[in-house]
Amino acid sequence: MASAPGSPVRVRFCPSPTGNPHVGLVRTALFNWAFARHHQGTLVFRIEDTDAARDSEESYDQLLDSMRWLGFDWDEGPEAGGPHAPYRQSQRMDIYRDVAQKLLDAGHAYHCYCSQEELDTRREAARAAGRPSGYDGHCRELSDDRVEEYKARGREPIVRFRMPDEAITFTDLVRGEITYLPENVPDYGIVRANGAPLYTLVNPVDDALMEITHVLRGEDLLSSTPRQIALYRALTELGVAKEIPAFGHLPYVMGEGNKKLSKRDPQSSLNLYRERGFLPEGLLNYLSLLGWSLSADQDVFTIEEMVAAFDISAVNPNPARFDLKKCEAINADHIRLLEVKDFTERCRPWLKAPAAPWAPEDFDEAKWQAIAPHAQTRLKVLSEITDNVDFLFLPEPVLDEASWTKAMKEGSDALLSTAREKLDAADWTSPESLKEAVLAAGEAHGLKLGKAQAPVRVAVTGRTVGLPLFESLEVLGKEKALARIDAALARLAA
Repeated sequence: MASAPGSPVRVRFCPSPTGNPHVGLVRTALFNWAFARHHQGTLVFRIEDTDAARDSEESYDQLLDSMRWLGFDWDEGPEAGGPHAPYRQSQRMDIYRDVAQKLLDAGHAYHCYCSQEELDTRREAARAAGRPSGYDGHCRELSDDRVEEYKARGREPIVRFRMPDEAITFTDLVRGEITYLPENVPDYGIVRANGAPLYTLVNPVDDALMEITHVLRGEDLLSSTPRQIALYRALTELGVAKEIPAFGHLPYVMGEGNKKLSKRDPQSSLNLYRERGFLPEGLLNYLSLLGWSLSADQDVFTIEEMVAAFDISAVNPNPARFDLKKCEAINADHIRLLEVKDFTERCRPWLKAPAAPWAPEDFDEAKWQAIAPHAQTRLKVLSEITDNVDFLFLPEPVLDEASWTKAMKEGSDALLSTAREKLDAADWTSPESLKEAVLAAGEAHGLKLGKAQAPVRVAVTGRTVGLPLFESLEVLGKEKALARIDAALARLAA
């Protein structure tokens, strides 16, 4: 059933343009992309936009933008073109109608006139009798007279695919050999009564015509695989398909409470991670760990390392839980791996309006370049840069009252006065000199450096935590730093 050994690898990523892309979708795209690149194969990017009520051009544009932001390139599809165009299902309706008719003519499909009420009634009766409650084949062998009777009543039929009366076995690339018995896979609809083709038809037909060799998709689609294999056999007989692709079903991504992560979960939205300043390489590194790993003792790696090592048979079939804290930690590692110049540029969106709280004219490029290497080691996500460097570009620091209360203990005024005196005499081109000044001030009051620097930090930056204090003082400059210490002393005196 799998593609012939040596066949060029062709995989596809085929999302529907409905709403914001979610991380489960990104994980599927990543595994397909890595598989294609590992095998020097072809990635087909296809848009499944046959649901006019839910699909939108805005979501379509978001999909393409997201793929570019993530760094995924595709060999065939929107904007890239290719020999199997068009790559949007909404533009391929004539193809589906033609294939559906071929299936009907060859006896692989038939018209079903059952009403929804009749279907529901028979399903309930089957459940009550302990029988499988799927479609019972009522219209499989209708007489001509019965067909005319249904037509006379004005019934519009759907088209059902005729499943074979035999077990279907296939080897899943992730889960091994799987068998479905015929009583558990009944005949299924492929065309609605209004003539609109269903996913159950269009997805396999596109895979067949685009010569897809490997279908890597979510576990939620596993139950549809025997139906698609049976359809592939029919399509091969009709000359529409060349071969049946190999299937691999990726594990569920679980959210809070060990429930499957859905589009409705806030943490599932790709846009959330972009807005918070996750790096594409950090997010992809983490998502790759949801079912796969480079090695038992290495969680942080580049996308190039992943591509070189990716093996679909090494994917763990068990559900994987999305852990936001681990995702942030891996992203922080990737931030630290950036060249400093690259880091300074990637922070730009948060350093200018509307993200930045300071006026554009107050931003100082030289100060930013000087502080960037120190900020790079402290961030989990890029959006945190604003709170870390705002003290450099605002006229006054944003004072956190809780930090003030925590740092300004009894005697802080005397300590700050001594620290100001020592700092005034220090060498402001040397962070070590500034450290020695604060250390000396602390010793004069019986305090170690950690206790001594807390009031200075709050006076200058407004917070008890932040970038390295003495490098921050050097970048801020002597005049501004001493003025802020004076302001803090005045507040303490008041």
